[in-house]
Amino acid sequence: MPDIQYLGHACFRLRGREGIVVCDPFDRSIGLDLGRPTAHIVTISHNHLDHNCVTAVRPLRDRTFVIDGPGEYEVNNVLITGIRTYHDKVKGAERGFNTVYVIHLDDVVFCHLGDLGHELAQRHIEEIGNIEVLFIPVGGAETIGPAEAVNVISQLEPRIVIPMHYATPRLVFDHELAQLAKFTNELGLKDVTPVDKLTVSASNLPAEGEQTRVVVMHSGNSE
Repeated sequence: MPDIQYLGHACFRLRGREGIVVCDPFDRSIGLDLGRPTAHIVTISHNHLDHNCVTAVRPLRDRTFVIDGPGEYEVNNVLITGIRTYHDKVKGAERGFNTVYVIHLDDVVFCHLGDLGHELAQRHIEEIGNIEVLFIPVGGAETIGPAEAVNVISQLEPRIVIPMHYATPRLVFDHELAQLAKFTNELGLKDVTPVDKLTVSASNLPAEGEQTRVVVMHSGNSE
């Protein structure tokens, strides 16, 4: 039963029986404090300071295995697939590539979209496959915005959606990001209560055919 901890911006720590994965650790220059999380594996969606600060993560088992591009990886029984996408709507011409990661941890399939800048093509949907927990950027500017995020959710049909990469009070960013409320309003959600930590397993996921559950996670960098 993996535990999910939100560390702020687009960074999550996934802890399961088979290992610990940190996705997209950020540099303090963006105004947020990541702390010193531990991990066996770090995934990097693209080479920007708000997503690639590997040195902020403390290694376990002597070293951290860093994954920073497309391919298939297996580390201590954790299966990870990196899928090439783009950081913009013009096939990388403006901001380059982005890597989406599908992470098989224990009995749950996670997908971290990084700084996805476009809605998905059919080949991306097929490569990502069936997923259960989706980490999705919703703030716009350098990524998809609230309305596009809703469309991507429809494309992938996850069981649980966790938004990321949106405006928060302490975040120092070159571009103005949308507030989280714009995304929740797009979905018609009201009175969303953030949670500090989430534990997921095959048994507590919404059943197939049920409405996707949106979970907003609180981090120490949220206020």
